Amino acid sequence: MVEATAETTTPRAAVMSFRLGLTDGVSVVAGSWIRALRRLGFDVVTVAGGGPVDALVPGLALGAATPPSHAEVEAALAGCDVVIVENLCTIPLNLPASRVVADVLRGRPAVLHHHDPAWQRPDLARADTRGELPPHDPAWRHVVLNGRTRRELAARGIDAVTVYSGFPEPPPGDRAGTRAALELGQADRLVLHPVRAIARKNIPAAVALAEALGATYWLTGPAEDGYAGELDQVLASARCPVRRGPAPSGSIHDAYAACDVVAFPSTWEGFGNPPIEAALCRRPVAVGRYPVADELRALGFMWFDAEAPAQVDALLSGPPDVRAQLADHNQAVARTHFSEERLVADIAAALCSVGVPPPGAGGDRRSGLTASTS
Repeated sequence: MVEATAETTTPRAAVMSFRLGLTDGVSVVAGSWIRALRRLGFDVVTVAGGGPVDALVPGLALGAATPPSHAEVEAALAGCDVVIVENLCTIPLNLPASRVVADVLRGRPAVLHHHDPAWQRPDLARADTRGELPPHDPAWRHVVLNGRTRRELAARGIDAVTVYSGFPEPPPGDRAGTRAALELGQADRLVLHPVRAIARKNIPAAVALAEALGATYWLTGPAEDGYAGELDQVLASARCPVRRGPAPSGSIHDAYAACDVVAFPSTWEGFGNPPIEAALCRRPVAVGRYPVADELRALGFMWFDAEAPAQVDALLSGPPDVRAQLADHNQAVARTHFSEERLVADIAAALCSVGVPPPGAGGDRRSGLTASTS
């Protein structure tokens, strides 16, 4: 029998966070990284305090009463060549767990993927982390979702690289079937708001857009972070029909196909996936003026202002060929800057920079990155 060697053994990557495999933005982005890692030839193990993961470590969960022990984290990462940390060492939602993870990862290859540092979020800006987050170690590579965060980390003495999210080409959705299940006629206008219901998603502005368009408002995600009571009040006073919950089929692609416009009036996002998904699904989108949206607009997207319903109404009431031209343009921008192929290449570069090149990558094990540094 021939024994396996280091050269023939499939490398293993761990992806870890507070929670994974759910509908929140961190889970969605982590899912795209997991697909990319597998395309690069890695076995992937998911580690989190909640969600459908391979290794459940309850002490990592949001609001866990006690942090995990060092031994628990070590056991969950056993046999892994590199660890991808999704936001767990970025925001103080379970600071004791962040400390344990940072201690365990000292000196070993890791990519710390930062979504929304505490200083960017009003609800966390005053958190007393005593400069602990994000932690740093020479063995790690810091990766961020946008140029703004990269520059802010640089001002704090941490070098990072911007890796934009990557999105697969969406399959066709069932417009007619989904609208029928929602009890909507084919001529009825539908505004889709594909988010969790939390304060920064600006539910009132999305409802106001639907009201101005004479449309039905559809919120797909659940209320979180204590927002349920306020959400009930907002929806109860809405002057338009309301639908709640995911697509009857469970497919987000059916939800995009069914709608006429996507609402995304958030006041803050670390990135914001729905506008990119809307572009790939050929749907117009009304976007809020959160800072990263301006960075994404600069790539060439033609988005409507979430507070300018008259412009959206003019598009929906206008010639179909104008809507098609807009859809063509935004889809092309999304495919250029946010393809899965580009994400795979950027992740490969990040892994090489921590000495864990993907199988067959060859070359310098600490090569330079190709990702955007905007």
